[in-house]
Amino acid sequence: MQGRTIVITGATSGIGQVAAERLAQQGAKLILVGRDRARGEATLARIRAAAPGADLRIVYGDLQRLSEMKRVAAEIAALAPRIDVLINNAGSMYGAREVTPDGLERTFATNHMAYFVVTNALLPNLKAAGNARIVSTASDAHLRQSLDFDDLQSARSYSSMRVYGRSKLANILFTRELARRLAGSNVTANCLHPGLVATRFGSSNGPLMRAAIKLVTTLGGISPEDGAKTIVYLASSPEIEGKSGGYYYKNRIKAPSRQAQDDASAARLWAESEKIAGMAA
Repeated sequence: MQGRTIVITGATSGIGQVAAERLAQQGAKLILVGRDRARGEATLARIRAAAPGADLRIVYGDLQRLSEMKRVAAEIAALAPRIDVLINNAGSMYGAREVTPDGLERTFATNHMAYFVVTNALLPNLKAAGNARIVSTASDAHLRQSLDFDDLQSARSYSSMRVYGRSKLANILFTRELARRLAGSNVTANCLHPGLVATRFGSSNGPLMRAAIKLVTTLGGISPEDGAKTIVYLASSPEIEGKSGGYYYKNRIKAPSRQAQDDASAARLWAESEKIAGMAA
């Protein structure tokens, strides 16, 4: 990865932070995306300690808002005309339904729309690289879920786990359609299940929700170091060269749910996402 430019969203904590550190140690140039400046500065210091002399930059923004998604992507595009790897990793889960200023349910906005908007905005920069990769963090939480296209914003009913699972299903469907659209180009797209990772995930929730998430991940979770391994593998391994549209776990391809392999749903989600983002079809 020496000299290659990698963009990582959700890079200031958890598996994103660990992946950034590992890729910097391989010689990559990193553009990190985070929301909190204190965590951002701490992350930069941590990576510099692990990889002295690393080429690091950070862009701050709130990836729950469409305008911020577009601004962040434009700032990154100006910093890096050529991008070798884009890692979509920002995400969260919310105990209660809340909407963003754009009228989007927060989980859907952060976990799906940010992937969609940032990726599409940076495609010209990815295509400008020799061989580029898009890596998106999904989850086995998508199992037993299906998208309700008549209620993508979960206005009729809300369950944090169901809505989170649907957002992760959207990540896989997005990757599937993206890979189809990029077929024959020099850009590949894959996604992954990192495992149940013990991180600060969900820390923006209330105390009961935070305690529940912490209990589950502490009892059955793996470390961020282990959770980041498949991200690093998909971003850097020669074994993945030219492979696209896959869902991976522990560095191996894995079959997602039947709903996640539905090409019609993938195409429809793409079209709906274009409308939401205000992008030309």
